[in-house]
Amino acid sequence: MDNTDENRFELWSEQTRVGLIDYTIGDGVMTLPHTEVDPAQGGHGHGGTLAKAALDAARERGLTVDPVCPFVADYIAKNPAYADLVA
Repeated sequence: MDNTDENRFELWSEQTRVGLIDYTIGDGVMTLPHTEVDPAQGGHGHGGTLAKAALDAARERGLTVDPVCPFVADYIAKNPAYADLVA
């Protein structure tokens, strides 16, 4: 879910936030500085779900991305269909 008030994508399970990915947007670029997943929820692909949501949103909005977060940069390297988004 894109929480535009907080500039982050959030992933929830029932009433608990499982993870988030922060972003800023400026000059046509979505900067992705930080991804966080609850350690108790690690290993279930939640980080990838968040990265995909952010990258798909950037594409839909006609933005490029600056993957400052090493997790997002690695996700793009492993999913080259998103490589064209990198600013």
